[in-house]
Amino acid sequence: MFNLSILLESSTSKYADRNAFTYETTSLTYAQLNGAVNQVANGLVQSGIQKGDKVALSCLNIPYFPIIYFGILKAGAVVVPLSVLLKENEVAYHLQDSEAKAYFCFVGNEALPMGERGYKGFNDAPNCKDFYMIMPTPTMESPIKGTKTLGMLMNGQSPGFEFVMTSPEDMALIIYTSGTTGKPKGAELSHSNIFMNAMLCKDLLGLTHEDKSLVSLPLFHIFSMTVLMVNTVYCGAEGILLARFDPQVAIDIMVKHKITIFAGVPTMYWALTNFEADEKDIEAIGKNLKTAVSGGASLPVNVLESFEKKFDVQIIEGYGMSEGSPVVTFNQKDVGCKPGSIGTPIWGVQVKLVDAEGNEVPQGEKGELIYKGHNVMKGYYKKPEANAETIKNGWLYSGDIATKDEDGFYYIVDRTKDMIIRGGLNVYPREVEDVMMDHEAVSLVAVIGVPNEAKGEEIKACVVLKPDTSVSEDELMAWTKERTADYKYPRIIDFMDALPMSATGKILKKELRK
Repeated sequence: MFNLSILLESSTSKYADRNAFTYETTSLTYAQLNGAVNQVANGLVQSGIQKGDKVALSCLNIPYFPIIYFGILKAGAVVVPLSVLLKENEVAYHLQDSEAKAYFCFVGNEALPMGERGYKGFNDAPNCKDFYMIMPTPTMESPIKGTKTLGMLMNGQSPGFEFVMTSPEDMALIIYTSGTTGKPKGAELSHSNIFMNAMLCKDLLGLTHEDKSLVSLPLFHIFSMTVLMVNTVYCGAEGILLARFDPQVAIDIMVKHKITIFAGVPTMYWALTNFEADEKDIEAIGKNLKTAVSGGASLPVNVLESFEKKFDVQIIEGYGMSEGSPVVTFNQKDVGCKPGSIGTPIWGVQVKLVDAEGNEVPQGEKGELIYKGHNVMKGYYKKPEANAETIKNGWLYSGDIATKDEDGFYYIVDRTKDMIIRGGLNVYPREVEDVMMDHEAVSLVAVIGVPNEAKGEEIKACVVLKPDTSVSEDELMAWTKERTADYKYPRIIDFMDALPMSATGKILKKELRK
């Protein structure tokens, strides 16, 4: 029997007076965190939540997220983390699809009215019985008359609780995929899935109880949730929470708190590299930061090199996905690191590249990355057809195209769903993007396929230029053509002020295709 919340109890017994999480000027010790978690667990059980019930959570990177997350787990229930950007119809879909019995939602503000949207979505999800508004302080009343608050649930509850015993294979999370095609699907992750990944990430990041990590990736995202939050609790370290990533604020926090661990997505590294920070701050960050990790999407090599040159800190890139708990491969210090690669498989995970028929491709050739091991999800919740298509003989088919070099290092080429077929020839956007990112005026680029009567699809590049630079469409097109195959260069270039991004910092190509 095993419940993931035992990680919190273990660290509380060792480091009761150490800070677990800090947000702005507020810090919670492990003893305070565990006590608040127990109050949530007691409140949930008293409200009728039973082992295996699903409880949804929409919350920014503030201390209430880990408090509610571990409270749900302690009660033996299943956490359903939701993006803070969901609209009411999307909230309703996720609550209905996951069969959530209760829903915690942060109130938000005028710019991001999470509470208003969440409550409307809750009212359109008849299976969801209880709604709890998360307010900035426990004593505040909800702005929506008649709705309960987290403070009301916790009020009068004991700070002691004996966690509900679950099996390692019992579901701990339903984490929803981004839904780039069709409706989002909920990946079922077990207590064992998350624990094994967090345990391995401790060694991959070199995390100890003396470390301080900057938690700026949204906690509802599996990368931040496992690699940062659960891993931090497992090690007894301290997480400094940042509700919304901003390069200036992130730099200020890294300097003030002497951050030693930073994990981000490529757009965060891009923002930090292009931000004009004080030289003293840059030097201080480089002195304290021992590990910088990139995941969530492929990191352009020139962004990696620019960051490392500026901050004098090596970025270690890994690869993962919600269905993999999330980490699948990693540039591991004891194995070796290669810039631009996603590293080698983590312990206990097998990886291979296959063609459309499922046959392994020769070294150096492109193939779909598939993997199996302790990190593979139980399946998509209530999606047997999708499960049959995604998991075959224990192997999870990622949908990502990759190559493997002679040393066993993997390199992501692109998503199969993003591949452009122009005149019968396959074009992987990542290859074109990497070329265009080398142009001195290009700051960021996303390549997509657009319908074309003659070729089926035509190649379009959406480009953000660096400040105080200029290049014409024809000049950039010609420059790219000189450096890539004739069928690969973009025939359409759209200069933009910014690219649309998700709450996790991923470029939303589906928005660009509209």
